[in-house]
Amino acid sequence: MELNCDLGEGESPALTSGLCSWVRRINVACGGHAGDADSMGRCVRLAREHGLLLGAHPGMPGAFGRGDVRVDASGLVQLLESQVFRLELHAAKEGMDLHHVKLHGGLYHAVERDPGLARVAAEWAGRNEPLLAMVGLPGGCLQAAAHAAGVPFVPEGFLDRGYRPDGSLVPRGEPGAMLGGEAAVVRRLNRWLDTGGIEAVDGTWVRLDVRTWCVHSDTPGSLAVAAAAARTLGCEPMGREGKV
Repeated sequence: MELNCDLGEGESPALTSGLCSWVRRINVACGGHAGDADSMGRCVRLAREHGLLLGAHPGMPGAFGRGDVRVDASGLVQLLESQVFRLELHAAKEGMDLHHVKLHGGLYHAVERDPGLARVAAEWAGRNEPLLAMVGLPGGCLQAAAHAAGVPFVPEGFLDRGYRPDGSLVPRGEPGAMLGGEAAVVRRLNRWLDTGGIEAVDGTWVRLDVRTWCVHSDTPGSLAVAAAAARTLGCEPMGREGKV
């Protein structure tokens, strides 16, 4: 089990560095919804220093890439190619390859609403060399498309987001969208470890077959949340002093 974090989204360099001490994989904003040359370079260097799995986190420009995103197949491919290529250039300077792609915000949810878009994203990842894995919601359109395309898929849960009974996320801005604080995160993870599921926003139990848990850098207290989650899951990185 592992933790991942979306980085290069306007957080301070100190927070970027701190979060890299607790996670196994990072998803780096690459100039769409956020991210610039400085933040991409910083994240790549930290990934190399910590031995992290380095991934691209492409998103739609405007409104931080959130909300109801509308994009067609050609637009999605163009977005992926342009943004992921930017991060690949920074990775090459540090002698690193990209490991995976995790779509951001509205794109993340757009491929779950549209099996055709999910297929486009998965097949695009499968055409890359080296092969890029996809990170996304478990049991959804993208996972099915990735399996059909022979693309590795990493099912993801969210430490800090509310869930609906069907396993989808509560949209930001609605009641229960965010799960705040270390104590709530630890309770969620302990229940998941015990039962394989979590509590949805209405109190029902939802099964989550995940291999990685995400903490967002802009969640209040994200560094403390990441540390508490790593300790709860037993994936605390070796050699860390545990400072938060």
